[in-house]
Amino acid sequence: MLSKRQTEQRNLRKQSILDGALKVFKTHGIEKTTMDEIALESGFGKATLYYYFHSKEEVFSAILVNGWEAIWMSLEPIIASEKSPRKTFVNILLRIAENARKNQGLYSFLFNVPKLINIEEQPWKSYQNRLYAVIQGILEDGIKVGEFPDINPKLLFKAMGGLFMGLVLMD
Repeated sequence: MLSKRQTEQRNLRKQSILDGALKVFKTHGIEKTTMDEIALESGFGKATLYYYFHSKEEVFSAILVNGWEAIWMSLEPIIASEKSPRKTFVNILLRIAENARKNQGLYSFLFNVPKLINIEEQPWKSYQNRLYAVIQGILEDGIKVGEFPDINPKLLFKAMGGLFMGLVLMD
């Protein structure tokens, strides 16, 4: 059994690998990135990298899972606060914008890169789909009580989401 200190060290190494991989993915693109480059950027040997991740796709997926889980965890208290739909929606957008400003590279990766690559297993989708369903539900509730325009909630979600992400993630 691992001690608390050993577990923390492993988690730090794993996070260092993911941080290094994010930089390499951004520089070289997903397809051109190699495990050697990820190991070099993260400051570990290939053996250490392969101890934590068996493939580049596994590293890619871990970045997405951790990122989407962090988004969900940061938004969960706002969603649970039971304010009006409009206030909840605005607070969600403000929190995402705040988080994206703090780590624009990660947010750009989370929202843009999955469209560019085809990976069979997409475990991050559970967080993404859950968040999108909640936001769409908030919009539907807001339409019902007159806090949002009376248009198709899916269309409203896509329009607002696209505008918001374009503004927040503009390079």
